[in-house]
Amino acid sequence: MRLDTSQQMRTEMRLRMAPRMIQSMEILQLPIMALQERIEQELSENPVLVDLRESTPTTTEDSDDTSTPAPAETETAESNEFDSLGNLDENWSELYDEGPRRSRASLSEEGDRKQDAMQNMASRPRSFHDGLAEQLGFFDCDPILRDLAEYIIHSLDDNGYLPKNVTLHDIARDFGHDVTIEQAEDALRMVQRLDPSGVGARDLRECLLLQLTPETPCLDTLRTLITHHLDDLQHNRLPTIEKKTGLSIEGIKAAIEHLRRLNPRPGSSYNLQENTQYVVPDLVVEPNELGAYDVRLVDEHTPNLSISRYYQKQLRNKATDPAAREFIQKRIQSARWLIESIEQRRNTLLKVARAIIEHQRPFLDKGPEFIEPLKMQQIADRVGVHVTTVSRAVDDKWVQSPRGIFPLKRFFGGGTTTADGDEIAWDTIKQKLLEVVAKEDKQNPMSDEEIVDEMGRHGLKVARRTVTKYRQALSIPSSRQRKQF
Repeated sequence: MRLDTSQQMRTEMRLRMAPRMIQSMEILQLPIMALQERIEQELSENPVLVDLRESTPTTTEDSDDTSTPAPAETETAESNEFDSLGNLDENWSELYDEGPRRSRASLSEEGDRKQDAMQNMASRPRSFHDGLAEQLGFFDCDPILRDLAEYIIHSLDDNGYLPKNVTLHDIARDFGHDVTIEQAEDALRMVQRLDPSGVGARDLRECLLLQLTPETPCLDTLRTLITHHLDDLQHNRLPTIEKKTGLSIEGIKAAIEHLRRLNPRPGSSYNLQENTQYVVPDLVVEPNELGAYDVRLVDEHTPNLSISRYYQKQLRNKATDPAAREFIQKRIQSARWLIESIEQRRNTLLKVARAIIEHQRPFLDKGPEFIEPLKMQQIADRVGVHVTTVSRAVDDKWVQSPRGIFPLKRFFGGGTTTADGDEIAWDTIKQKLLEVVAKEDKQNPMSDEEIVDEMGRHGLKVARRTVTKYRQALSIPSSRQRKQF
């Protein structure tokens, strides 16, 4: 075996972004609520950062060098504070507790605000399964049966169904106590009596049947349709059902109207209600007196950051301990980067939003069907930034407009060319598709090919596969399923 050594030269190109640039991009991408959380975190971690909304002109630490000297006891307290800065290893945890002192009024206001926040903090939302389990307390039954019912509840999926791969035999075997299949059936029937009705079903038929009551209109017809003809209903084969059952078309249609009021996923509606999230817009678009639109940021509640003059003074003071001075210098640099990143985010977001709104003015003036095709590169060229900057600026940002609240990404999209050579957005195609289907003869609905011809008569040239794609995306049934008898 031969061993030898050699030297090789290798040339590599690596793109390394400075931490400052990385932070700037991160700040730009944050929506308003996440930005406020980030700022609050920085305020708690960086003692040189101050919120100008909470400081007062009379606080010693944020006053100018020419201000009136502080009382002796205040200077003593400040001296003690920087004694702790000089012993970084011993007092590291205390260092963060020695930030700029604020006025009693601002401290009281902050305390009230934090108390209000804690009082309004949402507790862990009660889950769908928790709600069902609580209802078991109203049943007077054997404790083992109640425990078995609770076990079944926690086996249900998010739609409220008992999964197909979980049988009553499995439940009886895995419960942990010696129970029979009959007891498992009794426990399942108990679960199926809970609210919302339909939970605990093993398939769609059982779920719908569980929701029927003696007061349900068209009860017998509904039982027949659900038990034997769900597949025919799905494919709109009403004449087939008429022939098999002897029911009239009118009677079948009347029962279908009541069938539509049943919930095929009783658990999902509960979860949707419990997990509702509210959108907080980052921008507001309002019409002005000149007929144009003004764009402003929603940042009234965002802290107004500044660097403590008190720490700047101590940094310039030659008597300050070198270790403390180095610590302060790093913290001031970090604070400046943050403040500049926030200001850059503000300027970039405003410029990008104004360019978008200017381009999409027909959307705001006339409605969604008049949205224009728009690519992020177009906005990047107009604003003078890289396209990735536009992407980060619009990511997870919402705008409140006279037409409603939309994500900024809503205003971007491709398009096609009309017969007259004009560009038209795909959203406009979708709106026209909805309009064409809404006006069709419901007893003789149009096929996708006929929809293509109809849209062509309106100057919109689209392929049949495009119509099929958007019809499915808009949850528009096929022509057979749209047919009304």
